[in-house]
Amino acid sequence: MEQINIKLGDVVILKKGHPCGENRWEIVRFGTDCKIKCLGCGRIVLIDRPTLKRRIKKVLEGHDEKIAGNDHSVPR
Repeated sequence: MEQINIKLGDVVILKKGHPCGENRWEIVRFGTDCKIKCLGCGRIVLIDRPTLKRRIKKVLEGHDEKIAGNDHSVPR
């Protein structure tokens, strides 16, 4: 079986679509259970990791946290 690398913030396409018509989901929390957010309606679903890995069709690039040139770090 193919190894799937998933990290926080990745967008995945699942085999079955959501009832709202969208099949792209963002990984919001990743651990024993994974929390995914529908990019169509914003619904959040909690799913266990083995089931999620079985249902993934494709992994798209994740969202970048840092926008180039906009580093708003605050010194402590």
